[in-house]
Amino acid sequence: MIQTFSGICLDQFCIFWQEIPFYRELSKHEPVAETITNLTMVWIIRSVSHNTFFLYNAGMKSFVRSEITAMGGYVPGEQPRAGESIKLNTNENPYRASEKVYAAIQQAAEIGLSRYPDPVVTAVREAVARKFQIDPCSVLCGNGSDDLLTVLTRTFVGSGETLRMPYPSYILYRSLAEIQGAATGIVPFCADWSLPDEFFADATTNKLRLVFLPNPNSPSGTVIPKQRILEIAEKLPCPLVVDEAYADFADEHCVDLVSQCEKLIVCRTLSKAYALAGLRFGYLVAQPHLVEQMMKVKDSYDCDSLSIAAAAAAIADDDWRKENRRKINATKNRLTARMRTLGFDVPESHANFTWNTRQDIPVKPIYEYVKQNGILVRYLDYPEWGDGLRISVGTDEQNDRCVGLIADYLVKMV
Repeated sequence: MIQTFSGICLDQFCIFWQEIPFYRELSKHEPVAETITNLTMVWIIRSVSHNTFFLYNAGMKSFVRSEITAMGGYVPGEQPRAGESIKLNTNENPYRASEKVYAAIQQAAEIGLSRYPDPVVTAVREAVARKFQIDPCSVLCGNGSDDLLTVLTRTFVGSGETLRMPYPSYILYRSLAEIQGAATGIVPFCADWSLPDEFFADATTNKLRLVFLPNPNSPSGTVIPKQRILEIAEKLPCPLVVDEAYADFADEHCVDLVSQCEKLIVCRTLSKAYALAGLRFGYLVAQPHLVEQMMKVKDSYDCDSLSIAAAAAAIADDDWRKENRRKINATKNRLTARMRTLGFDVPESHANFTWNTRQDIPVKPIYEYVKQNGILVRYLDYPEWGDGLRISVGTDEQNDRCVGLIADYLVKMV
């Protein structure tokens, strides 16, 4: 099968020029011959790993929006095959989700999957409403919180307008702005991970249309107090999205502030605290008239029947969530103490990971050393800020092994 595409993303490939016999053989056939003849620059590419041939037209790139060709794109953390490594790099929950979730999935599967799911995800909206004592009409569900961040960006930010975010924080925010053809208003955190006054300055002249604030933040795990967030929202000329992907591990959240301030929107995921990263489900809370507008933007059936059943069951099982939170936070506190003992600077984390930096030695070789020994952590380098290791909270045994390898590396340096 011959495919024409605008970019090469093969890990291994060989390039053959048009004069090779394979090209001449293709040219005998219509309409392939006409297609090849009309292209300004065609390479025939053979994937070494799949022995598949592709036609690559260098001119096709001109059809892609300039904003897309210019952007680098979001790069997720490494996802090795199961069992190949201990994964402490993408902040997944190390424990199995509530058994009630698996029972709900089984029941939904037995009912059948031949019909479309509920487009407005009533069951989960009602579960979230019961959890926080809010109106179900103030809840919007999506295919993970990243999906909802996309919906928010598409709803509020147009081409040439501005999306503001703190730095360093979730890298995806910038990609979402670039896809929209929007400007990114990047405001660095203060050295203590607090926000400067610039973050909530009125920027009407800059066409500010949306602000993202991860709380707890990644990579630092630090938080902005909820009262401070309310003050920021009231000063801004646009909606403030509080991305609470990790809020279940923290001591407070901002969901109850939404009814007090029209401009506050809270976005959440079930990937972290509910151990459902493989399922893809998230929700946001906003005032109902804003949810009504976002309903126009979201995909028609963005949540499938299995994920809806699982999410409703997970949210309802609050005893499981509380116990999981207790275990994660206990392991995190132990991890923090041990890394500080090894000489790392580790801010107090309110998430399920720690941010570990040093001034005396580079940390990238440490990342490479533990990776060579079967453990993945996340190395992140932020220009004009610095780099560090973000280590997810796994089981006690997993984190002990990771810290042990780091200690071994430090000893070898002496």
